[in-house]
Amino acid sequence: MNERSRRQWAAAEALDQGWGGVTAVANATGLSRTTIIAGLRELALPAKKRAAEADRVRRPGGGRRSLVQSDPGLLTALERLIEPSTRGDPESPLRWTCKSTRRLADELTHRRHSIGPRTVASLLHQAGYSLQANRKTREGVAHPDRNAQFEYINALVKRFLNRGQPAISVDTKKKEIVGDFKNAGREWRPLGRPENVRVHDFKDEALGKVVPYGVYDILNNQGWVSVGIDHDTAEFATNSIRRWWRKMGSRRFASARELLITADGGGSNGFRSRLWKRSLQELADDVGLRLDICHFPPGTSKWNKIEHRLFSFVTQNWRGRPLITRQAIVNLIARTTTRTGLVVKAALDTNRYESGIKVSDEELAAVRLAPHNFHGEWNYTIAPH
Repeated sequence: MNERSRRQWAAAEALDQGWGGVTAVANATGLSRTTIIAGLRELALPAKKRAAEADRVRRPGGGRRSLVQSDPGLLTALERLIEPSTRGDPESPLRWTCKSTRRLADELTHRRHSIGPRTVASLLHQAGYSLQANRKTREGVAHPDRNAQFEYINALVKRFLNRGQPAISVDTKKKEIVGDFKNAGREWRPLGRPENVRVHDFKDEALGKVVPYGVYDILNNQGWVSVGIDHDTAEFATNSIRRWWRKMGSRRFASARELLITADGGGSNGFRSRLWKRSLQELADDVGLRLDICHFPPGTSKWNKIEHRLFSFVTQNWRGRPLITRQAIVNLIARTTTRTGLVVKAALDTNRYESGIKVSDEELAAVRLAPHNFHGEWNYTIAPH
């Protein structure tokens, strides 16, 4: 087919497709929408006029030359504009720029390279650029014993599970604002009837925020979440573990004598927190178990089991739903399930937890803490009195 018959054939296919046909044919054939629309205009002409113009066909290679051909210095000028703001490895086949196409077009036009934003976008795609968001990959300076600590935790978890002793992963999920606020994600609703929420995320003083603290049972694939309404403190963390043991753990591990807790290196359950250690001593005395605690190295919280075995599924379960009330949050967490059989229970913790509590040297000395031989600051045992 020549140029005319090709665009008229594409236009006929677009007409046959109905609504959205131009886009569909353009994507399937590689012809531009402008070409197909020109074909539609020709098909709309009277038959006699269309037949009269049938012989007027542009020879191959005819028509206006591309800007790259008519302006040989255009690509070089574009590269010079992009280079100072290029991110990533310049040798990578996929690069991206933080300058907008309109800004680039304005600067090129100012430098006597007349071009529009759409053509700039086309040239950027041809050169291997694309729009991309930030990706969290850098964890800061890695500790030299980071991998060794991972291996130590893994070996200890296996040892506990092989002996039939409980091993749990604990952490605090990010605080959530309670009320009719926008929640990330989408859910199925009737067409044109989205859930209406507030424009601004200003905290409702009456409802405030909630602090979900989770406990994940590694062996049984079960989770417990205490939804706190006050400060995220070490006492709140250990009380959440206590509630898990009384509601779920003691039934699963009736003959348990010890409990392994894997936690992040910071936050309410950080290895530097004196209050965390004192609260663990109170927990050990209450439940009568020897507690072995292992902390992940700094900057490696994403490796904690609870993050991708429990919290990620909770986030998926309530995506696109405003967290209207505290009870609604508890219900959404408790209804979280997976195809692998995850079971989650949740409850509201209405206790008040004082922040800024200082633990004296005498109180810390009363804790029956025995550091492990390997990195005793990260790995230690607390025995009940």
